[in-house]
Amino acid sequence: MLRPKAVLFDAYGTLFDVYSVAHAAEQLFPGRGEKLALLWRDKQLEYTRLLTMSGRYQTFWEITCASLRYAVQRFELPLDPAGEAHLLNQYRHLSAFPENKAVLAELKKRGIVTGILSNGDPAMLSVAVKSAGLKELLSHVLSVDAVKRFKTDPTAYSLGPRALGLPAREILFVSSNCWDAIGATWYGYTTLWVNRTGVPLEQLDTTPTRIGSSLREVLSFFPS
Repeated sequence: MLRPKAVLFDAYGTLFDVYSVAHAAEQLFPGRGEKLALLWRDKQLEYTRLLTMSGRYQTFWEITCASLRYAVQRFELPLDPAGEAHLLNQYRHLSAFPENKAVLAELKKRGIVTGILSNGDPAMLSVAVKSAGLKELLSHVLSVDAVKRFKTDPTAYSLGPRALGLPAREILFVSSNCWDAIGATWYGYTTLWVNRTGVPLEQLDTTPTRIGSSLREVLSFFPS
């Protein structure tokens, strides 16, 4: 296997825990927080796909707000403006997975170029990266906002090779979203699916280059 020369990470679900908002939601709606967080995320992804397939675009932040409003209405929950602002602020400052910093620091120590390639818009990503203390550990923060197409559209994945000046096969793309790892594999990246929860592989006759259970698996691609 060709050794990659750089690594790009998906952000939401891979570096940042999108379901960490469930705690804040649970405080507002006891017994409903986890369900709200799950539907919020599912609708968010559904909207990105619907918009891209239809040749339309809204920012990821606009989609995030719309998805929350849908989920609240679906469960008939009494969310006032202050509660909505609280949940959205939690989404801007999502918890980072615990191994992130150590892995990114080690990659920097080994001289590996690192970055994010995300559906998130630039303002969202800037806040999330700064809040998680990762700013100094990332060389690039790439947003699909530049092309107005969400992953898994090939135009979104093309941002990586263009920014890094490398062919896709020489870039390791890392995602804990299986659909994203498969989309990146189709595009031509070397890929790692971080399967933290042990769910089955998507049945699309495609397997990522490697499957792991932790972000630490990234280091195995770049021996010290």
